[in-house]
Amino acid sequence: MNIPPRHPHRVGAALPAKGRTWAAISADLQEMKAGDPDWKGGRLPALTYFLDEATYEVQGQAYQRFISEPVGFPSSGRMLQEIFSMALPLFAAPEEAGASFTTGGTESVFQAIKTARGRTRDLRNDRYGRFNIVAPETAHPCLDKAAELMDIEVRRVAVDDERRGHAASVQAAMDDRTMMVYASAPCYPFGVFDRIEELGALAQSAGVWLHVDACWGGFLAPFAKKLGRPIPRWDFSVAGVSSISADLHKFGYAPKGASLVMYRDAAVQRYERFEFSNWPRGSYVSPSFLGTKPAGAVASAWSVLQFLGEEGFMGATAKVLEATARLVAGVNAIPGLRCVEPAGECAIVVFESTDAGVDITAVAERLLARGWVRGQMREPRGIHQGVNPAHLESMGDYLRELADATEYVRANRVTGKFNEHTY
Repeated sequence: MNIPPRHPHRVGAALPAKGRTWAAISADLQEMKAGDPDWKGGRLPALTYFLDEATYEVQGQAYQRFISEPVGFPSSGRMLQEIFSMALPLFAAPEEAGASFTTGGTESVFQAIKTARGRTRDLRNDRYGRFNIVAPETAHPCLDKAAELMDIEVRRVAVDDERRGHAASVQAAMDDRTMMVYASAPCYPFGVFDRIEELGALAQSAGVWLHVDACWGGFLAPFAKKLGRPIPRWDFSVAGVSSISADLHKFGYAPKGASLVMYRDAAVQRYERFEFSNWPRGSYVSPSFLGTKPAGAVASAWSVLQFLGEEGFMGATAKVLEATARLVAGVNAIPGLRCVEPAGECAIVVFESTDAGVDITAVAERLLARGWVRGQMREPRGIHQGVNPAHLESMGDYLRELADATEYVRANRVTGKFNEHTY
């Protein structure tokens, strides 16, 4: 008898014949969660951005209150406008600036590219030609994802000796089909800012859009600068910057599903919208990629901004900067390891092995076995560590574990297998 292969997505569960109690469901959820990383304890390199239990409670309570409501009710409309009013000044936005709330950095970047393409089509009177975007090789892959969906070419170019995108390399790849220059503040692989003042001047002279991806640093860099950190100019204070994406669900300490895309001139947002009326129901208008959006994410982001205020964000950022400084100093003090320079400019640190007897991939595997999930870098081969407030308390334990793992790998001549999918 031929038995068909089991479907890979139909494993171990069927719809219950009768509904189960919440107590039973809750117990199952808790059991499943038991194997997850201790993200509150600082054992993840990124993905989660835990500040403290009080902020976490505000997140959850606000989300719960709006958990079944869509964006579009008067309450969410008011909260969105207030989020924009609170956020835009952090990015030196002019009075005529506008913003949209999205579900994450990928959607924010998508919206910026769609808006830039629509504006470019009108300015060049070219509705059907294929355009290109020029970006440093360190740009986030969401750029290519969005460009693939919109049939736009992405040209990635080399960075300089500090791994920063710069004007000379970008300009060499531009032509008359270039619609956008893309920069990062900072780039995710190395945590360094592209040379955005250079790129702003280039974009202005070429008459093209400059988007700044600040999904990581957007709600960190403004407060770091106020704390005296030497942050380069990267926001709307730089002439030529057309749009900025910044994630509220990173260092804005909102729950997942909260990001902003901001525009120097709100008038361009007419290109951001999708409008359709060629069906029986009537006109359909959507301000961004998703149709229905959860009001819970909006309410939670608004509540966290209100709860923390500037003082709270300054305190959170101080913790991030201190944890980053401890990480850089601690790694550099371990024989056989060193941080890739510039190190820790915006809470991302990459470190590598300087000892042929220490396989850095094996070090990462040893740490994972001890409960420390680490990102792995391919070029250069190393460990990638994002820093958030949760890492401050655990930093001493982590550095001791890192030193022990390094010595274990050296003493036992352990080699590892690089995992392409650690991000």
